[in-house]
Amino acid sequence: MPEQKKSLETPFTAEKAESLHAGDIIYITGIIYTGRDLAHKRLVDSLQAGEELPFDLKDSIIYYVGPSPTPPGKVIGSAGPTTSYRMDPYATILMEQGLRGMIGKGNRSPEVLDAMKKFSGVYFQSTGGAAALIAKSIVKADVIAYDDLGPEAIRRLEVKDFPAIVVNDCHGGDLFSSEIAKYKTG
Repeated sequence: MPEQKKSLETPFTAEKAESLHAGDIIYITGIIYTGRDLAHKRLVDSLQAGEELPFDLKDSIIYYVGPSPTPPGKVIGSAGPTTSYRMDPYATILMEQGLRGMIGKGNRSPEVLDAMKKFSGVYFQSTGGAAALIAKSIVKADVIAYDDLGPEAIRRLEVKDFPAIVVNDCHGGDLFSSEIAKYKTG
């Protein structure tokens, strides 16, 4: 299937997720949240304790990032993706609560891939090594929870044309497997 460039506005509903396929190039506009493994653990601990979360997971996207310090006059520091498998122990639980999209780098576990099919989830990849460029698409950043975690605090980001590519779609499409198959067949 040829790559398709698409604009995506949040909230990221199941209908929007189902329209995407591995290999699609996406430009996200709207609200996304940040969080890495320590923040994910706290979110899951809060859910298990019956506590309210600091934001509504329904139809949301979480960007796995721990931005560098914000330089004077900027909205955010460099904001490159974190390796995603560190969030895999928490991803299924969060998808059960409505999380729809995840942005990071690297492969996901079979359990997360299955949960994406079950809950109409999508895994996007953002380009590692392009953190300063990615930060230009972030127009506003506010810490909303776990400030004590520093760069790993949860932030509410307002983004405009945030670049990402669909690696795993909710139909079972896997860009990594597709690319590997091309190399094996010549």
